[in-house]
Amino acid sequence: MSVNREFIPAKDAQAPFFVGVDLGGTNIKVGVVDDLGRALSWLSVKTETEKGPEDATQRMAAAVRQAIREAGVEPDATVYVGLGSPGTMDIPAGMLVEPVNLKGWDHFPIRDRLSHHCALPVAFANDAGAAAYGEFWVGSGRNLSSIVLFTLGTGIGSGIIIGDLSLDGENSHGAECGHLIIDYGDGARRCGCGKTGHLEAYASATAVIQRMQEALDAGRETSIQDRLAEGARLTPKLLDAEAEAGDALAMEIIMDTAMYMGIGVVNLMHTIDPAGVLLGGAMTFGGGETDLGQKFLQRIREEVRRRAFPLLAERTIIEFASLGGDAGYIGAAGIARLEYRKQR
Repeated sequence: MSVNREFIPAKDAQAPFFVGVDLGGTNIKVGVVDDLGRALSWLSVKTETEKGPEDATQRMAAAVRQAIREAGVEPDATVYVGLGSPGTMDIPAGMLVEPVNLKGWDHFPIRDRLSHHCALPVAFANDAGAAAYGEFWVGSGRNLSSIVLFTLGTGIGSGIIIGDLSLDGENSHGAECGHLIIDYGDGARRCGCGKTGHLEAYASATAVIQRMQEALDAGRETSIQDRLAEGARLTPKLLDAEAEAGDALAMEIIMDTAMYMGIGVVNLMHTIDPAGVLLGGAMTFGGGETDLGQKFLQRIREEVRRRAFPLLAERTIIEFASLGGDAGYIGAAGIARLEYRKQR
């Protein structure tokens, strides 16, 4: 989903200000938001994981200072930093444990080291939980009392927000909804985590490519074959384009993905009864901006109506997320705002 990134000038912003840091395996996104969740500045720097976590926290701190300068606000009006990071992690301790996408960063006290380099207090969160909070605070969930956010990409990330609480769990492993079990059979697909039958093994971008490759290997008729022969790579975007052009197999794979997502959504509805379920990430097939995205969403809703308690199927909002790639840093800043308010 494309993001129309707009910033408000400092003179129109409401203090105090918060900085959100969204740490990824490739890039670190940093932005300043005001007390109402409106962005004043944004920048991105390379993670350069091979240089190690101490080097990265120093560059994060430099990016935080740069973002504050670009926002045009007084440094002392910026009161807290929020950091969203991929797991695994120990959130209360502010520590990375064994993060899959950050090789060599195991058991690093990232919250306290960033705070040291920034000379500001830092709130620490799971990156998917931060993104969910961003959508809850100022995105598609801003009028809802509780949400589940699924982010569809290479894997399936997720976050659960109830009131102002991110459901992180006793061991900082809460809201791992991509690992809901939707197939317990002996032939269930293997997830990237090594276990079988998880939602991610059926509805992630990785799974979509695998299922299409299996169909190609079985000799199914599809225009995808011609595109691959021309040198195209097998990606969800290729399926998206061919489905839009009328390829039946590409559409089947995408609609089956929606069916699997619908099963996962129902499991969450029957567990926590959220006011809304939001879908974001890189693989929403155009989201609300395309006919295919709308068909994808409608197929999820159909599966929900077929499987969920009727009252929940009627009342639960199922919609696309709206903040795109900005949800992480905005949500991290929002979680920092919560911590700041708790201490007042």
